[in-house]
Amino acid sequence: MFHNDGFRALDRQECLRLLAKVPVGRVVYTRHALPAVLPVNFSLDADASVLLCTTRGSDLVRAIDGVVVAFEADEFDAETRSGWSVVVTGRASVVTDPTEHARLWQAGPQSWMPLRDPVFVRIDSEVVTGRELGDRAASVEAPPRYPPDF
Repeated sequence: MFHNDGFRALDRQECLRLLAKVPVGRVVYTRHALPAVLPVNFSLDADASVLLCTTRGSDLVRAIDGVVVAFEADEFDAETRSGWSVVVTGRASVVTDPTEHARLWQAGPQSWMPLRDPVFVRIDSEVVTGRELGDRAASVEAPPRYPPDF
């Protein structure tokens, strides 16, 4: 359903379907008591958790292991004024089980960066929310440009 703001709320399944379409998202966490956002490549696991591959000693791992974080991914088309955004909120944890690590090494995300001592980080999909903006160009007049063209 579209609300008066032009966005349509997405259910969990639609959010997960959209997340699976894009390769990059952003981890939102706290670093030194300040908000931090880091773009990362990722994949979704069978249990709908978000998986990242990074270096064991990275600042990211130290900041998010064992804490609740947000993960956001989106896709927008400025020309059609359409797109979507999905946020996954949940506890992040380094995968320590050797069997699980071996499985993810074969089927999980591959870092786009060369890594020494790679680890996988799982973000549980405890809360999944999303919004979609449809093509409103035909039904909504474009806002005026400022300053107006003369």
